[in-house]
Amino acid sequence: MPTTSLINRLWTAIIFAGLLCAQTPTLADDWHQWRGVDRRGVWHESGILDRFPDEGLAVRWRVPIHSGYAGPAVADGRVFVLDWVSDVQTRTMDGTERLLALDETTGAILWTHEWHTSYRMLQPINATGPRATPTVDGDRVYVLGATGMLVCLDVATGNRLWHKDYVAEYDTYIPPWGLSSAPLVDGDRLIALVGGEPDALVVAFDKRTGAEIWRSLAVESDVGHGQPVIYEAGGTRQLIVWHPSALSSLDPETGDLFWEQEWETQDGVTVGTPVRSGNYLLVSQLYYGSLMMRLSTDQPSARLLWKGSSQSYEPDQTDGLHSMITTPLIIGDHVYGVGSHGELRGLDARTGERQWMSTAMTTQAPWSTAFMVQHNDRFFVNNDDGDLIIAQFTPKGYVEIDRTKLIDVTSEAGYGTDRIVNWVHPAYANRHIVQRNDTEIIRASLAESDY
Repeated sequence: MPTTSLINRLWTAIIFAGLLCAQTPTLADDWHQWRGVDRRGVWHESGILDRFPDEGLAVRWRVPIHSGYAGPAVADGRVFVLDWVSDVQTRTMDGTERLLALDETTGAILWTHEWHTSYRMLQPINATGPRATPTVDGDRVYVLGATGMLVCLDVATGNRLWHKDYVAEYDTYIPPWGLSSAPLVDGDRLIALVGGEPDALVVAFDKRTGAEIWRSLAVESDVGHGQPVIYEAGGTRQLIVWHPSALSSLDPETGDLFWEQEWETQDGVTVGTPVRSGNYLLVSQLYYGSLMMRLSTDQPSARLLWKGSSQSYEPDQTDGLHSMITTPLIIGDHVYGVGSHGELRGLDARTGERQWMSTAMTTQAPWSTAFMVQHNDRFFVNNDDGDLIIAQFTPKGYVEIDRTKLIDVTSEAGYGTDRIVNWVHPAYANRHIVQRNDTEIIRASLAESDY
């Protein structure tokens, strides 16, 4: 029989271990693709600061890079980022797209991989670099250049394992803003918006070899700028693809169509990612506003709940939310998003009726943008003025908790405005934020213990 003192010591050890586990932060998260885990725009780490220090965030490293809109990905101690280097410093339309792999802790360049291309088919204001965030899957990283070069690389060495040239192999039309859709890994498949012919708007490749597995959907104009995402609804995993003609749901294993809602866009501006909460599925575009679907609970189908009726993106003529770049949020029965000129709006998710509007979060200017990532009951927001904001969105309005300057703005917004902006979605990983502009990439701490 154990003695009383031994029992007491055992209980003490058990209690101490329990307290230690309760006080130890959860395992840190990587950010291995567009909008993080499952492309949901949700960050789960604990030990994150509640407010920013008066002196700003502690920047662990800064590394010079060249131009681009593609956000960083962080996985297994490495940071991956794409950029563009023109052939001469006079900014010709010919040059090199490049993937850099950096050491996450030090910023040291581990390797680079580059390929030559031409941006002559792009509008000059948009010929400033790649758009698609790298997708990391185990020992491989998949990247897409603005002119349709899909490349699979070894994460440790940067060696090219396979590649696809969308133009040469699929007769893809490159839209004026370039290709922006980051490929999505699903099991053994790499699913990509290719915009190819015939009937290859979406293509699933074998992620190990690059062999085509299936293709789906006809191209009626161009591929657009959407990001594919997989949601489970109606007892079925559904691949949701928003393209310039419709919002489509496909079987990710076969490419077969489950359901489709026709919805035309102008200029292929299918930018914000389709966002789902409960049975709501929402997309929002610049010209015609927002489209809300009600997902079925017992089969892979959906019905139209409501859609915008305005055909203008002028703030005083819009009836709901006309988002250009920002992916909206659905919280309960409410929608929050940034409209065509930077106006933050709250909508009733059931009807699309506007409930409130705020001008506090972003600059009021055409195409003004913010990237919103959920962390517990609050959101970290990167606006296009280079600010990092902690905020909450409520049915009664916008609540700003704190903000700090994160990075310089370097990109021209263009199209009748002289604004300089930062249109890059950052990565939140391992209690840090990783962000880039056209001249540098930085890693700054958001760990409460660092301040």
